[in-house]
Amino acid sequence: MKIGISTASLSRLETEDALSLLKEVGAEAAEVYLKTFYEYRPEFAKKFAGRSGVEVKSIHVNPLNFESQLFYPSRRERGDGFYWLDQVLRSAQLFGAKNYTFHGFVRKYGEDDFDYIAERLCEIANFCARYGVNLSLENVWWATYNRPSVFKELKSRCPQLSGVFDLKQARKSGYPYQMFIKDMEGAIAAVHISDFDGSGKTCLPGKGACDFKEVFSRLKDAGFDGDVFIECGSFKEIEELKNSVQFLKEIVYNVK
Repeated sequence: MKIGISTASLSRLETEDALSLLKEVGAEAAEVYLKTFYEYRPEFAKKFAGRSGVEVKSIHVNPLNFESQLFYPSRRERGDGFYWLDQVLRSAQLFGAKNYTFHGFVRKYGEDDFDYIAERLCEIANFCARYGVNLSLENVWWATYNRPSVFKELKSRCPQLSGVFDLKQARKSGYPYQMFIKDMEGAIAAVHISDFDGSGKTCLPGKGACDFKEVFSRLKDAGFDGDVFIECGSFKEIEELKNSVQFLKEIVYNVK
């Protein structure tokens, strides 16, 4: 496993400035969080690809901007979503990213038409594949993959689908995180990591109560040996982020 950072952890900065800090704090890999429609465009990626000094493995976008549109029944409405997805994927190519961390649609009432959802996911995954990018569905408590078993249901209908395990989102869902890892076993493309303190507030890994040795052992047992991205903006000094990276590297080194 390699310890990386998502630029979402530095969202107080412009994305290009966040990228330029990643090598300095010891990141071994990068996930680029594109925050705005302006940043989705390939023109942005052309200017700033290579800024991180580390390999960009994954991209991630503001999920509220267009991802839900990709599930609309109307082909015309989905077309608007695919227009922006095309822009993002062209940017992914320029950054060199092979993975797209995907939230999917915003749940309203607990929709579970797995046949329809999987049909849309296959359409999206096939579209991503044209750009050499893998579609990876993240567990998010308010979105498509909101609880354990959902991924397995969708994966059985859309075999090319991968998953992104997010520890914070698992905690927010109310289900044990181990259930999500088991649900995505053998298909985890990337991991988002954060910690939580005694009051339940999110914090950087190493500043809270999480047993990361167990987390990484569970991931390894599930066949994962990829990139672990710190995704947490709850800190004041960059040195804190650097210390967190080192903390996780030491744990990974000692996980057998």
